[in-house]
Amino acid sequence: MTHKIALLTDSTCDIPQDFLDKYDIQVVPLTIIWGGEQFKDGVDLTADDFYKRLEEDSTLPTTSQPTPQQMVQAYDEAKRKGAEEILIVTISSAMSGTHESARAAAELVDIPVEVLDSKANSMSLGWQVLAAARSRENGGDLQSMIDAADKARSTMVYIITLDTLEYLHKGGRIGGASHFIGNLLNLKPQISVDHQSGEVAGGRRSRTRKKALNDLFVDFFEQVDPEKTLRIAVLHNAALQEAQALVEKIEAKIDPNEIIVSIVSPVLGVHTGPRAVAICGYSE
Repeated sequence: MTHKIALLTDSTCDIPQDFLDKYDIQVVPLTIIWGGEQFKDGVDLTADDFYKRLEEDSTLPTTSQPTPQQMVQAYDEAKRKGAEEILIVTISSAMSGTHESARAAAELVDIPVEVLDSKANSMSLGWQVLAAARSRENGGDLQSMIDAADKARSTMVYIITLDTLEYLHKGGRIGGASHFIGNLLNLKPQISVDHQSGEVAGGRRSRTRKKALNDLFVDFFEQVDPEKTLRIAVLHNAALQEAQALVEKIEAKIDPNEIIVSIVSPVLGVHTGPRAVAICGYSE
């Protein structure tokens, strides 16, 4: 499949591979640095292997955004395949330097590149990318693709329940959830993404895992209109059984237009830790 408008994103999007293939979406990987090793996110280290090692390895991994030169290589590859212009939708600029690398690289290539800040990550980014892809499939031009992504973001709700806040705190990505510090023990904290600032915000704290998952479900549906067309993703950090149970609970409540289950990328898992579960979706 060749498009005149190439659509790129980064590896934090958590879009399942079959959707990436179907819509011809090119992914630029971030990097996980673990001890003396470096891994391209989702390429050299699978999510399943990552979460297994995360629980066993006492060394905490770190992450790194793509360099401008890596972005240039991705743009050149899109041009080589026949693209005449490029849209790249990135993880929030408040969470990663990926957006700035994409912008810097756009000045170094001889093909027009639009860089869109998703103000989000995971499938909150992914849904925006898919909205742009579907606009392109329907004949939309570059501006129509951007408008479709912006519209999806405008009603996006993305809430995560963490099994621990330890990884978010150590990774320096705690943002507006900082008020949890000092109250970590025996609590299952909830966080969300603020799609205006692009930062992490704090939510309620639950005493048990069971209650945290129920609170996640309740809080999500308090913020969306179940009467409208809903596209929902249930995300998990190697907690597939609980994610599938949430899907069943959602489908018992409503009949969403689309529901996706996806494992969270290693780069995001570095900060959210094992067994985090999230619901992310928007209304059309």
